[in-house]
Amino acid sequence: MKRFVITLITIGLLFSFAYAGQMQPVMEKKPVESPAGVRLAPRRNVPQYTFTKTPTTVAPNYYDYMIGSYNGLPLQVIPQSAGGGYFMTYHGKSQPTTGSTRRMFYTYINAAGDVVTNNEITNTQNHEGYGTVAVDPVSGKPFYAWHANTDTDSELEVQLVTDAFLDQYPGLFNDVTVIIDNPYEIGGTNTSEFIWPTAVIGPSPIDGKRRIYVVCRNAVSNNAAGNPSENPLIAYTDFDEDDVVAGTALNWGHIDIPEMTAWNHDQSAWRRPFHSIAVDRSGNVYYAGYHFGQDANDNSIDEPDMDVFMCGNYGQGEWTRVSSYSKFPVNNPPSAPGSTVGYFEDQNGNPHADGTIGFSVMCSHSGHANTVTDIDGRVHSLGIWALSTDEGSYYPNMQYLKAFVFDPTTNEFTINEVYPQKDPEDEVNDCFIPWDIEAPFGVPEYIEYEGQHYLQVVTDWPFPHWDDEAHEGAMGFHYNNAKLSEANEYGMMAAVWQNSWRARQHNKWNDLDYFDYMNTPEIWISVSPDNGDTWSEPIVIDNQSTLPEFEGIKPMWVYPANKVIFSHMDGEHKVGKLGLMFYNDFTWGSHAITPPYHSTNDGGEVMFTELMITFPVGGPTSPGNDQHTMTPAPRLLGQNYPNPFNPTTTISYTMPRTGEAKLAIYNVKGQLVNTLVNEVKDFGEHKVVWNGTDSRGNNVPSGIYFYRFTTNDHVETKKMMLMK
Repeated sequence: MKRFVITLITIGLLFSFAYAGQMQPVMEKKPVESPAGVRLAPRRNVPQYTFTKTPTTVAPNYYDYMIGSYNGLPLQVIPQSAGGGYFMTYHGKSQPTTGSTRRMFYTYINAAGDVVTNNEITNTQNHEGYGTVAVDPVSGKPFYAWHANTDTDSELEVQLVTDAFLDQYPGLFNDVTVIIDNPYEIGGTNTSEFIWPTAVIGPSPIDGKRRIYVVCRNAVSNNAAGNPSENPLIAYTDFDEDDVVAGTALNWGHIDIPEMTAWNHDQSAWRRPFHSIAVDRSGNVYYAGYHFGQDANDNSIDEPDMDVFMCGNYGQGEWTRVSSYSKFPVNNPPSAPGSTVGYFEDQNGNPHADGTIGFSVMCSHSGHANTVTDIDGRVHSLGIWALSTDEGSYYPNMQYLKAFVFDPTTNEFTINEVYPQKDPEDEVNDCFIPWDIEAPFGVPEYIEYEGQHYLQVVTDWPFPHWDDEAHEGAMGFHYNNAKLSEANEYGMMAAVWQNSWRARQHNKWNDLDYFDYMNTPEIWISVSPDNGDTWSEPIVIDNQSTLPEFEGIKPMWVYPANKVIFSHMDGEHKVGKLGLMFYNDFTWGSHAITPPYHSTNDGGEVMFTELMITFPVGGPTSPGNDQHTMTPAPRLLGQNYPNPFNPTTTISYTMPRTGEAKLAIYNVKGQLVNTLVNEVKDFGEHKVVWNGTDSRGNNVPSGIYFYRFTTNDHVETKKMMLMK
């Protein structure tokens, strides 16, 4: 097909989303009919990988949509100093019935990749969802937040809980706290409901502490048309390990971004943001992503669409915005070799003028991306770029993954291609051009059929489902889920997304060559050795080629761990482990979204897997030395022996220098049982025996006890068990 016509999709605001927690699918561009095209063949080496943990079922789940939240990474690495492994969170239902309550779960996975614990976070059977987890990089203690209705009004609140996580024993939760009590008054009105939390942890202005930021977005719009414009509210507090272990009540402050609050209340224009939060090692806070705007007459506002809102002084300084255009303008290729008539036509059948088409970000198809920083302090955000027109339309089959990189030292944006990438020898085009992928560059490629020429186009489909008509045409809005891991100390990063191009070829275009892929959502992983400056050819994992590991699995809602775990060097290649959380969808497509894609809620499984990946050569080969890095505290307290014990056990501890030492025993309620040491001790190792008695000499009952060692500025706690 050579000529294209506009096909309109009208998407109503159908959702009671404040309760369901689903965002409203209003799109900034209209789809244009476009060809099926061909797939780009790999031109570089795909990284080698092995499974260090084959796909493991964590739990059945009958809630089959975006199980790990919109913009966070629900799989977080535990530092080696705290035992290693991962903490994970997701929302789910244990039963398929309509009345089944959606709950928040936590999972502890040890350093060997084994699922040790999986359970509900709270005991209250409340409708919870869209949770987030952040792990303290010093102590390894996790923070969980989610939204739920906790009072008598209709608005949802945001709750948070900390886990003392002593001696690799998870689930020692402190009291649940409401950190945002909606409706929250902001911008001169209390008609606001800040939900969908995402948590990150960075350094604190208070010596010895860290600061956690929980950003939530407004589900209520206060502009004239009532169109969604999700301005953020950030709750923050400072903490240290002792605060979490003791269950200290934390003091929460709140920050908004004034310009985005004004967007939400603008009566003359509508701007819709798709942003997420990151914090660097110097305490600078970023809220970055994409937005589109329309004036009062529903005309697109011509303004930069890539944004970084940034604030120094640990989020308590002045917020400023730096923005840039995402568009790569392109010339309209000839309709045939030698023709002076352009190939792509507008809605009136006239060829588009050169430069009025180009590749620009699809904001509504990039709304679930996250934001990360690298070891040089730069800000990264993934997005889906599409061939678009100045009349507000785009070509669905030409959507490709790119990432912007923002350097706060120069306030400059760079757009890096993740997949596909233009040929390294192409010095003509500014970006990958799907009809100009081979030399001589600058000359479009055609297919001749029955005397007519058709533009040879490389197409792609970077979504976890093939059907763009799903959910009344809002599949791309609901299902996009491209995520980035933050750079580790070696500059290693991973980009993870999904692709259903082969399933689309069969199911939409009836291409029998892809019959085997008709029920095959694929996981794609590209890795970078150099802080996101260059990206590898993608690793592709699916239920047809990745056997036996993925046999029978339909992965959806795939989330990478927040960072790659460096393993070793293989010559000049860095090797690292990447954990993945995903949902094995028994019937492909979401039942939870209104309207559902299929009529029967047969659910699926929450799963975990881990890969060992050999990275391309590049980037630092030794850990970066950043003076703002939060270094783990030294481990001075030994594990008691024997453990479990009866009737006595020996506890060892090391004094880094002569000073006050205190060693005390507590029960699981945090009550002091006995003080074994409280005096000045010399430098070196010391041992003390506990005979299972309290401070009055009475025998204590069997159970779990905690012993806490304090010296100078150091506090450390471990767990032991008395068995009689």
